[in-house]
Amino acid sequence: MRIRVFPAPKVPAVFVMFWVVKLLTTGIGETASDYLGKVSIPLAAVIGLGTFCTALYLQLKANTYHPVRYWITVLGVALFGTMIADGPHVALGTPYWFDSIVYLVLLCVLLTWWRRSEGTISVHSITTARRERFYWGVVLLTFGLGTAVGDATAIDFGLGFTWSIVLFAVLIVVPLGLWKLGLNVTVAFWASYVLTRPLGASIADWLGKGTHDGGVGWGIGPVTLVGLLLFAVLVAYLTVTHSDVDHARSAEREPVNSRS
Repeated sequence: MRIRVFPAPKVPAVFVMFWVVKLLTTGIGETASDYLGKVSIPLAAVIGLGTFCTALYLQLKANTYHPVRYWITVLGVALFGTMIADGPHVALGTPYWFDSIVYLVLLCVLLTWWRRSEGTISVHSITTARRERFYWGVVLLTFGLGTAVGDATAIDFGLGFTWSIVLFAVLIVVPLGLWKLGLNVTVAFWASYVLTRPLGASIADWLGKGTHDGGVGWGIGPVTLVGLLLFAVLVAYLTVTHSDVDHARSAEREPVNSRS
């Protein structure tokens, strides 16, 4: 079968702005999901699934990276990923710590499959359609895992939002420190990627929830709106400046597996 190859990786360069926008999407996904769920569960499901499927379809159909298309897809995954993490807890009554274990196992299985199939799980290797499908599958599971872990610490283990923020703010720098000590850069990236979700979601919950729930009471609607405005400004900046395009990586070519 013919392999669909892209002219350059279909992901942005990983630098400070990448992590800032990623954190924003995690917070928006958390509060937007909560807000829509309060309005109507069926409406939330339709919007969440519809946004995810539409954005992902357009992203997979394209052959090149574009900031607007890419980050809207991440935002769609953030919204849908929150719902798939909360779904088992709401529908089946499973504790969040159990859901976290399930998503961790699924994530490890998919990463292993990707590694054995393609010989790499580096984000800089997303130059074929098959690798991109693996990439977005992993991204979705990281959002599900991160959401479940964040809820587990705040609710199941009773830390609340404030201490959850402190915990994940500390944990997210651990992969960076281990990378400096020799940890594989790809392992460090995916560990940090998972941890952005509970950190961003905990911050958003802390800002949006009422004081009786351990928050500051800004409201999940206003927090979602402010998050969306910041998201739009930052993505527009990336679109105009092209500062998230890693030209050095674009010139590199990792070997493409013969299996499509």
